[in-house]
Amino acid sequence: MRTFIPAILVCIAGACAQEKPAINKELASRGRAMFVQRCGFCHGNDARGNRAPDLVRSPVVLRDEKGEGIGPVIRNGRPDKGMPAFPMPDADIEAITAFLHSQVQAGLESAEVPSNYAMQRLLTGDAADGRRYFDTHCASCHSATGDLAGIASKYKSIDLEAAFLSPEHDLRTAVVTLQNGETVRGRVLHEDEFSIALRDSAGFYHSFDRRRVRAEINDPLAAHRELLFHYTDQNVHDIFAYLATLTGPAAKEGR
Repeated sequence: MRTFIPAILVCIAGACAQEKPAINKELASRGRAMFVQRCGFCHGNDARGNRAPDLVRSPVVLRDEKGEGIGPVIRNGRPDKGMPAFPMPDADIEAITAFLHSQVQAGLESAEVPSNYAMQRLLTGDAADGRRYFDTHCASCHSATGDLAGIASKYKSIDLEAAFLSPEHDLRTAVVTLQNGETVRGRVLHEDEFSIALRDSAGFYHSFDRRRVRAEINDPLAAHRELLFHYTDQNVHDIFAYLATLTGPAAKEGR
């Protein structure tokens, strides 16, 4: 009997989880009280579902980092699904977001999915369909005979799935233009709505107030992140099944 692990859960357990900010326990505790009062009747006091869906497994929650996905749903509701809008202040939404993230994290910790999980138990997809998806969406940047040759032999089973869902490396570079027209180029070390920090080719560190400069960021992995919003779970399992066939020289027969 094969064991099914939702693909997006595998992603969060692997590379995706490493990108999420640490959870503020005090904020999450405050968010729990608000959630129980306003949302618990439908979604369950633990957010695992009641009359309305389980939010711990919700793609919106799993992909959310700082409330950018959860916030609009709370504020605007989902009238087509019977969810009313809740015009809550930012601080309350931040607290509920922290609570939902804490519930996801608790679920992952209790799952205890081992990194050496048997490859065969994850092969629930169709490799042929995965290859077709790869040829359509991935082959412009990757090649089964080039950068991905033998990739299945380089990763443990769950790590392989996490690697293509959300690569760990931050490859972003930026060109920052100062008010006097001078430009600084380098690898992005930090970036938020207030500041951006780079390390240039000579190894020097630069930090800028984003209100005073123009920053153009190049992210080679942007397509990977964008695809997370379009994959179906079946797509993920199919792609994984295809990548699992790329074990060595045999991968050089073609894409």
